[in-house]
Formats: sequence, structure tokens, C-alpha cells
Amino acid sequence: MIRRYGIGKRLSEMVTYHGFLYLAGQVAKDPSGDIKAQTREVLDQIDELLEEGGATKKGILSATIYIKDMADFAAMNEVWEAWVPEGQTPARATVQAMMAKPEYKVEIQIVACNGMSQHGGEHHH
Repeated sequence: MIRRYGIGKRLSEMVTYHGFLYLAGQVAKDPSGDIKAQTREVLDQIDELLEEGGATKKGILSATIYIKDMADFAAMNEVWEAWVPEGQTPARATVQAMMAKPEYKVEIQIVACNGMSQHGGEHHH
């Protein structure tokens, strides 16, 4: 069963299917912060969505990180590496990108699983 969370005209914040969680690209709600502040805020939002979908960051399969300026790469990675579970890092790509708004410094999109499969039945709240 496909479930959609935070449904909008253009996108849903998260779509789940058979234990897989597909998150929309997350950006900082307060884009006035520096790269570290924005990265922390984005990762907090990802934590909240994962929890809503019954998953943890250990279930993250892949991450795509869009960064406005590669000069911020090291500082962003510092925050990322403190957050990501050691020994359970996801497949990842990082690309420099034009952002939807110029004040956004980073956007992160995640695919995760919550350990539920079609064989184990869907998890309902």
C-alpha cells in the first residue's frame, strides 16, 4: 500500500511502500543559517520523517546531497559524519547545484527502509 505524508500540490514530504521510505529533498526551514546550521536542521527534519515512517537512520539506503557551493563540502560533511551511524553509512552522492532559492545552502534527499517487508505484512499505526 502506498502511503503519502505531507501531501502538497507539487510533492509529498514522504512516500512509503512495502517498508521503503522515499523522502522529498529537505531544506532548512530557516535558511539564514550557515552551512552547518542548515545541515543540522535538514538532518533533524529527516530524523522526524524517518520516525513517522517507522524507521531510523540505520535504515537509510541512499542519500543524495545537493550543495550550493563545494567550498562548504568539508563543513557539511563534519555535521553529516557526526549524525550518520558509524559502520552503517548509506550509498551517497553529493553534487553542486543551483538551489530552488539562493539562500538554501544544502538539500538532502533520502531513501530508507523500516525493516517491514511485504512478506511480514504492512505496519499500521
